[in-house]
Amino acid sequence: MAKNLVIVESPAKAKTIEKFLGKDFKVTSSFGHIADLPSKELGVDVDGDFTPKYIVSPDKKSIVKDLKKLSKAAETVWLASDEDREGEAIAWHLAEELDLKDENTKRIVFHEITKNAILKAIENPRKIDYNLVNAQQARRVLDRLVGYELSPVLWRKVKGGLSAGRVQSVAVRLIVERERAIENFTAEASYRIDAEFITKDGSKFKAKLPKNFSTEKEARTFLENNIGATYKISDLTKKPAKKSPAAPFTTSTLQQEASRKLYFSVGKTMTIAQRLYEAGLITYMRTDSVNLSEDAKKAAKQEIEKSYGESYSNLRNYKGKSKGAQEAHEAIRPTDMSRHSVNIDSDQARLYDLIWKRTIASQMSDAQLERTNVKIAVNGNNPVSEVFSANGEMIKFEGFLKVYLEGTDTEDEEQDGMLPQLTKGEDLNKEYITATQRFTRPPYRFTEASLVKQLEELGIGRPSTYAPTISTIINRNYVEKGTIEGVERKYLQMVLEEAQVKDKNLTETVGSDKGKLVPTDIGMIVNDFLVEHFGNILDYNFTAKVEEDFDDIAEGKEEWTQMMRDFYKKFHPHVEDVQENAERESGERILGEDPETGKTVLVRLGKFGPMAQIGAPDDEEKRFASLRPDQQLHLVTFEEVMDLFKLPKTLGIYDGEEVEVNNGRYGPYVRFGKKFISLPKGMDPLDVDMPMAKEMIEEKKKADAPIYVYEDLPVQKGKGRFGPFIKWNNMFINVNKKYDFDNLSEEDIIELIEDKKQKEIDKLINEWPEEGIRLEKARWGRFNLIKGKTKVELPKTTKADKITLEQAKELLEKKAPKKKTRKKKTTAKKK
Repeated sequence: MAKNLVIVESPAKAKTIEKFLGKDFKVTSSFGHIADLPSKELGVDVDGDFTPKYIVSPDKKSIVKDLKKLSKAAETVWLASDEDREGEAIAWHLAEELDLKDENTKRIVFHEITKNAILKAIENPRKIDYNLVNAQQARRVLDRLVGYELSPVLWRKVKGGLSAGRVQSVAVRLIVERERAIENFTAEASYRIDAEFITKDGSKFKAKLPKNFSTEKEARTFLENNIGATYKISDLTKKPAKKSPAAPFTTSTLQQEASRKLYFSVGKTMTIAQRLYEAGLITYMRTDSVNLSEDAKKAAKQEIEKSYGESYSNLRNYKGKSKGAQEAHEAIRPTDMSRHSVNIDSDQARLYDLIWKRTIASQMSDAQLERTNVKIAVNGNNPVSEVFSANGEMIKFEGFLKVYLEGTDTEDEEQDGMLPQLTKGEDLNKEYITATQRFTRPPYRFTEASLVKQLEELGIGRPSTYAPTISTIINRNYVEKGTIEGVERKYLQMVLEEAQVKDKNLTETVGSDKGKLVPTDIGMIVNDFLVEHFGNILDYNFTAKVEEDFDDIAEGKEEWTQMMRDFYKKFHPHVEDVQENAERESGERILGEDPETGKTVLVRLGKFGPMAQIGAPDDEEKRFASLRPDQQLHLVTFEEVMDLFKLPKTLGIYDGEEVEVNNGRYGPYVRFGKKFISLPKGMDPLDVDMPMAKEMIEEKKKADAPIYVYEDLPVQKGKGRFGPFIKWNNMFINVNKKYDFDNLSEEDIIELIEDKKQKEIDKLINEWPEEGIRLEKARWGRFNLIKGKTKVELPKTTKADKITLEQAKELLEKKAPKKKTRKKKTTAKKK
């Protein structure tokens, strides 16, 4: 048995570290936190000193047991979890749960998983930092108090099954407020003047008028006054300029840039960065520091001079904007500057490339530019002479631009380009001048990355919280990555060519967005309720102040239990008051009266989502209709709602089966007997008639028709969420790009089926056919226990081959939904 036991959070990290230590060290993993607050109770002593009740979850008990055994046999236990507050809390929980003795327990931290960093950490151990532990406890307890007390209020006043969170609810508020700003925005039109000029040698370049005209009349008059005008370069200036590189990556800037350049979600970026860190390729990825160590800067300088030359090197120090930078003491960078790329998984390689380029560029020389500004005087019929301007930019020395340029969240309509050789006083000819109607733009919807940027600027959350915050609000269905189709808008362009002004009526699509964060109906309703009744909790300044308090606790300046007391003594009574006295919130809007019955027509949030209703709440003959997925409670019109009640619409009988068109949870569809056929995107179900329905039914029949019969069972093919597939014996088999899906041969089909059958055999660990229970391998080294539609996911630490039928039944029984027993209504007898 090894003398030294090193405990880290992840197996990948353990594997990397073990390579650097000798035979006297054993490195093992705790698989993250081993203890946490209980899931089915508050777990905080609110009547005392707010002591948390930590428990070891069932799936971690075997891990704790193994760690205890290993720690008892070791002379020294090294707690090597990450260097942030979460890592410190993990180290503390390990010390507590494993009953580690202070004299043979050492805490080590490192910013990168390299041999030098690990050996240096071993040489410089410390004790557990209880200030960091208490900062993490404060966050965990405060978030538990807010979530545990606010969620039941939402169940009672809005809808069952909802939940609230301190940072998550503020993030939703930002998205809701942005959406309302977009909805309330009124576009204002103006006319932009652009021109193209020709020099004597035939070179062309574009210029524009520095101002816009507010009306069509002014713009048209300007163009008409340019008929017969002459043009001359009245001024030409060339000025040197420079562009400096961006700072090395923090967690936030990495998430933003990976979103812009690689199209990664925030969660994906952090998962990939975690793998790069655990493999020893980059430094710790949760940080709000922009510093680089002296060694890192020297290594960068050496690599820059070697690869690009001395003139490209310029060592720099950066100052971060974050007030409470505390998570780590260095920016995200490669551990080896000489490694330009890594030959691993494609996404990991792309993210590493981004980090390497950003780090190297941060220590490179400024780009030296020459900016040219040209003024073009108009000698025409305008009472006040107007001047066109053109700007050009030329790179004199690339500097850091040879490696990297930071992306932006918004695209400029025009960027400075190159200009031809021009001289002051030179006469120019006009190719054309246009006056184009342009409209002011509403605020941009948030992307995941721009939301992170906004949260960081407001001081809300810290590097470790951004990704889980966004995934939580999406998983709770408060926010979705929407696809907004946009609307068509007409605009006017007047063109002066030669001596005539011509009009062009053009169209553009406005308001279209893909993959942006859009609040759902339930997100808006929950936000409005919380803002109305708990405005202090959702206040941006309050949330930022809480983060500062956590920072003070981490530095030993504030006592965490006192912070909890100060918060809870005001918070809890207010929760009780809202619970008792606030009115229910359902997002209800009364839209008018039903012309046939005179009953009230309204929309509201129902048990199964947004719905329309004809009839007052106490009306026993109310009628209901679900809103379509593309309709929202706060925007849907009376006419749109009344159309919903025209469905379902029976179209007739076809091939002996009833055909009807209706709206469903996932959109409009045609029902043909027991088959459901989704309507094409954008098709109004009320426009569907019997001929159209027949055509869709025949297409569906054709798509569902067997393409082959294998082992007396039909093979069908189709396209789903995850791409093309074939279906055989109730198995869905993905068809990858290796095959020509439109022309699958008999050999292809048999190969696909046999490969799938073998994978199913390889996946199966155990089976109890008489009970209908299967135990299979799952993704990421985990296991699935399956019976019918009930599936229990087991952790990778499970000794799957040792599970008995009795244990399997017990696990499935815990997971299976409990059957609700309805109480019989009793009527009191009259005395």
